[in-house]
Amino acid sequence: MELKRLQDLRHLPREARDTLFLLAVIAWTVLPHFPHLPAWCILLTVLMLAWRTQLALVNGAMPSRWWLVALLLVAAGLTLWTYRTLLGKEPGVTMAVTLMALKTLELRARRDAFVVFFLGFFIVLTHFLYSQSLLVALAMLVSVWGLLTALVLAHMPVGQPGLRQAGALAMRTALFGAPIMALMFVLFPRIGPLWGVPKDGVPSTGLSSSMRMGSVAEVALSDKVALRVRFLDRVPPPQAMYFRGPVLTQFNGVEWTPLPEFTGPARRLDLRVRGEPVRYEMTLEPQSLAVLPLLEAGLAPPQLEGYRVRQLADMQWVAHRPVFERIRFEAEAHIDFRLGVGEPAAYFTNEALELPTGFNPRTLEWAAALRREPRYANADPRTLAQAVLAHIRNAGYTYTLSPDVYGETDARATIDEFWLDRKLGFCEHFAAAFVVVMRAMDVPARVVTGYQGADPTPVDGFHIVRQSHAHAWAEYWDDTAGWVRTDPTAAVAPERVLRSRNLAPAPGLVAGALGNMNPELLAQLRGAWEAANNRWNQWVLNYSRGQQLDLLKNLGFRSPSWQDLALLLIGALSSLALAGALWAWWDRRRVDPWVRQMESVRRALQLLHIDAGAHEAPRALAQRVLHELGSAGETLAQMLNTLDQQRYSRASIRRPDGALTRRFHAAARQLRRNRSTSVFL
Repeated sequence: MELKRLQDLRHLPREARDTLFLLAVIAWTVLPHFPHLPAWCILLTVLMLAWRTQLALVNGAMPSRWWLVALLLVAAGLTLWTYRTLLGKEPGVTMAVTLMALKTLELRARRDAFVVFFLGFFIVLTHFLYSQSLLVALAMLVSVWGLLTALVLAHMPVGQPGLRQAGALAMRTALFGAPIMALMFVLFPRIGPLWGVPKDGVPSTGLSSSMRMGSVAEVALSDKVALRVRFLDRVPPPQAMYFRGPVLTQFNGVEWTPLPEFTGPARRLDLRVRGEPVRYEMTLEPQSLAVLPLLEAGLAPPQLEGYRVRQLADMQWVAHRPVFERIRFEAEAHIDFRLGVGEPAAYFTNEALELPTGFNPRTLEWAAALRREPRYANADPRTLAQAVLAHIRNAGYTYTLSPDVYGETDARATIDEFWLDRKLGFCEHFAAAFVVVMRAMDVPARVVTGYQGADPTPVDGFHIVRQSHAHAWAEYWDDTAGWVRTDPTAAVAPERVLRSRNLAPAPGLVAGALGNMNPELLAQLRGAWEAANNRWNQWVLNYSRGQQLDLLKNLGFRSPSWQDLALLLIGALSSLALAGALWAWWDRRRVDPWVRQMESVRRALQLLHIDAGAHEAPRALAQRVLHELGSAGETLAQMLNTLDQQRYSRASIRRPDGALTRRFHAAARQLRRNRSTSVFL
């Protein structure tokens, strides 16, 4: 059955097969956009492409312009209804995909095909507004090759060349331009970004500037990469890998949020470090926050091109704007540090001690009862913290990614329900309850969110931090030790930690198939792919002005400047252009001029659908022209006989007659116009 269908396609007219190829390229180009498009756009695009495919298969008539106008109005109306605007990234991409599918329904002439080509190239570019990964780049290379192949077919007469030859010509043309593209990429001066492109309100997975019960667990269900780290000298132990994100001090009973930056008394960072710093290079993936999740604890701000970075009094590193693009930078961290030892306790009266009135009364009473015990009546904060951790360790608490929803019956008692009743929770449940209990015992405390731990990749030496490493921990203040990091989750007994597969989201078809593979093989394949992705990120996506200047230093420039970069680019492009001109001149010199003239004549005959082989002499071609074109081809036949005499007579002409070649092309074009053929249905 499949063989018969293939044979049926081969018997289609060449115009129909070219159209089907173009439709396949369009489908491949828009397919990666489907996860970002509304359902109605996907359905409408598929239906229009299927309709156009059916017309090509049966040589059917094109729909009237009234149909096209009606479809255009429907698409515009649905876009406006979905996004409430026609401007912006999301509505713009939606309209572009719909318009390209719609344009295929009026693919009657060559100019219509060119519009489709240019729309296709534009949609290729729009993919990089959503993802610049290696996989997307490879998929778009296939799209570009397909569009170039269709462009070759549109410029050639019907039947010449075949699809395979057109694809080879498109690939060869693209490869000829590759050196210029590489030079422009490496040497063209790079301008720092002036702004990022937000995601038009589309939700994204990652850390947030606030925390509710269950919010960190939702992030931890994602396996997406959050950041990559390469340690430049020594690797810290896993238990020391805390990447500090938003510090959440304010609590309204339901949600934890950071302190406003410019309220209250002036703050200073009191950070004391010991030992040598850990130097590392971080590649941070795009996120919706301005907080940079750096390894605790750093003294010097990282140098980020296009960003102004400062450190707040709670040791957060904050950029002047959210990070909407992937960035790479170097930083240092001191694993052994003390924060806030010299800060006066007055800082925390209305901040790190505040609890909302009327929320979680049973937990507050539990904390008060603990504080009234004789052994804890005058205890210091460290002793109280150890008592709370001992309670978590021994009172039957369970760490789980799926604790269900808290606060459904009483939103003002979520901590009560966790701390005293159900005792099932993820890291944010333990951290939030710990902070509430400590505050209830008059100990300043706050919640810190970020990432904990990292997965080493032996392929390239990087450590990968995923969204599944998202974590929440606590800090309490001791006047002799400052802010003390405490991870209440670590107090849960290991035998009580649920790590079975049912904590992860249900796998899809592909994930389920991969889950049946050898785990070691799967890990190796994943590591190799992520290493390749990381190389793409490091050397292509993050190729910056600094790396360009470093390249000039390696080439011998002592103090490279933008003028040196521009001169080097001009010199390289001029050398490449000169080399191409010399090669073309040499290539023309080494080919017999008469052979070049005959190649030009054969190209002219292809306009008339006459496939002239290199072995055919001009006299034989003249006979074929008369046979296929009749009296209309007499002028061409006479000129072919003249060429034959110039080549094979006793007084042969060594140099080709350019005027004769031009007349031959003009006559062939005129004859083609008279016969008026169409490339696309």
